[in-house]
Amino acid sequence: MMKQLPDAKTMIAIKDLSLAAKTIVDGFMSGINSSRLKGEGVSFSQYRSYFPGDDLRNLDWKVFGRTGRYYIRQAETEKTIAVHLIVDASASMNHDCGGYRKIQYAAQLASALALLAYRQGDKVGLTVFNGEGVQRIPSKQHSQQLQRIYHVLGSMEAQGRFENLDRYKQLYQAAGRDLVVIITDFYEHQDELTKLTALLHAQRQEVILLHLMAENELEGRFKGYDALEDLETGEVIMLGPSAALAPQPLNNYLAATKKKLLNNQVYYTLVNANELPAQALRDFLVRRNKQSR
Repeated sequence: MMKQLPDAKTMIAIKDLSLAAKTIVDGFMSGINSSRLKGEGVSFSQYRSYFPGDDLRNLDWKVFGRTGRYYIRQAETEKTIAVHLIVDASASMNHDCGGYRKIQYAAQLASALALLAYRQGDKVGLTVFNGEGVQRIPSKQHSQQLQRIYHVLGSMEAQGRFENLDRYKQLYQAAGRDLVVIITDFYEHQDELTKLTALLHAQRQEVILLHLMAENELEGRFKGYDALEDLETGEVIMLGPSAALAPQPLNNYLAATKKKLLNNQVYYTLVNANELPAQALRDFLVRRNKQSR
């Protein structure tokens, strides 16, 4: 499952949506990204390769006649954004969601969002971090950029633990003002992910956080398990006869997590990693677009 990046069903589900930048920062971000303006007064700038789901009205048939290849004409943008995806690949992202791991689910979300941003004419980049360090692809709008991103997403492994921010300066050294999307299970030991969002906010980045949790985590359901092992520390927690966790501590944790992130002006979304990526991503984008108008 989830071998193709991005999954075709996911791209069909989100083809009519956009990744909105909500915050206005010195005219840099404004509602739906203003780089998508069309009509008179916006001049032609460049071509990019056609992807299934693109508006056929933007195809340049003259170029097709000369080359036999499909290209989309992109308008010159008055304002553009760089969409930078940050994927948590620490060991806890190996959590089994029933036939696939959270890290594979995160790869599907990230690859689909990368393609969506590229189609919008925005720069797109990727950072993957785990206990071994950071892999970073700077944000660009380039014909080969998506393949670079897909390669890293398809080969990343969840390992180690993320603690000391001093080792991960690349995570918050943005080249400009970006729309940063963090995909993580938000498993932190010393508020390191909360601190990361605070640093990004201090840099005047706009931050979206997609919090991945599996269905058994959300429901406190661990039937058939005698114990749970912390994938990052190796600590083992023995389970009682009910093999279930009370809902109130989980609800308190989620409420506290959301509050911490809202304090850093992070757009927070809880994602059930047992939902199809297509549905989870579409639900997120629909909410995001409504709230950005």
